Amino acid sequence: MSQAATHLAAGLGFTQAVSGQGCLGLLLLDTQFPRPAGDLGLAASYPVPVLRVVVHGAWPAKVVGSKAGLRKAALVEGFKRAVIQLQRQGAWAITTSCGFLVLLQKELQGVATVPVETSSLLQLPRLLAEQAQVGVLTISSAALSEEYLRSAGVPRERLADVVVQGVPAQSEFASAILNNRAEMDIDRARADVVAAAVALKARAPGLTTVVLECTNMPPYAQAITQATGLRAVSLLDSVRLFKPFA
Repeated sequence: MSQAATHLAAGLGFTQAVSGQGCLGLLLLDTQFPRPAGDLGLAASYPVPVLRVVVHGAWPAKVVGSKAGLRKAALVEGFKRAVIQLQRQGAWAITTSCGFLVLLQKELQGVATVPVETSSLLQLPRLLAEQAQVGVLTISSAALSEEYLRSAGVPRERLADVVVQGVPAQSEFASAILNNRAEMDIDRARADVVAAAVALKARAPGLTTVVLECTNMPPYAQAITQATGLRAVSLLDSVRLFKPFA
């Protein structure tokens, strides 16, 4: 580990939840909203042991924005320190609980020697190599700009082949998560996410795959597929993330 990385490990601003060797490291935002079974902020949602840390002050509304916004909120160094600590505690690979952190992919991978996969959006280049178009379901289409797709490795000439659909900001799903509410109507949230998937399919009938940017969407993946026929892809489908455990 570099001297700079060692320096960053001092003054940690997060909370350890689990520890152990040979685990998947999970960077969690500072949240209180409910997480139903299958949510990728829950250790039980993964097929391997999970080591979790919460980055204090990383509230959803702060993270869902531009890289400049992340820096203004003084969150980047906190995420770097968390990555370093997870690796020191035995994480074989590291991921996050928010797909918008793809903006920090290079920086977070730069302070680790184990694989870091910040977002399911990183699977887009592979999927685009196989398919004419790929859908993305996100918590905020207004916030998910070209900057995120380019950070995920989408070639400039293929940007138009990524069909992005958001969940309305006033919906139960988006408002509960982005406002970090302590309560959420799970049935209404499921209906919001499925409705967004149906709208996506209507816009691009030829789609066969949708990438779930939001790590809070996998609990509804089966419902998405049942309603649209789309294969729903999440961090759980990342080959790079789970290869160290094979």
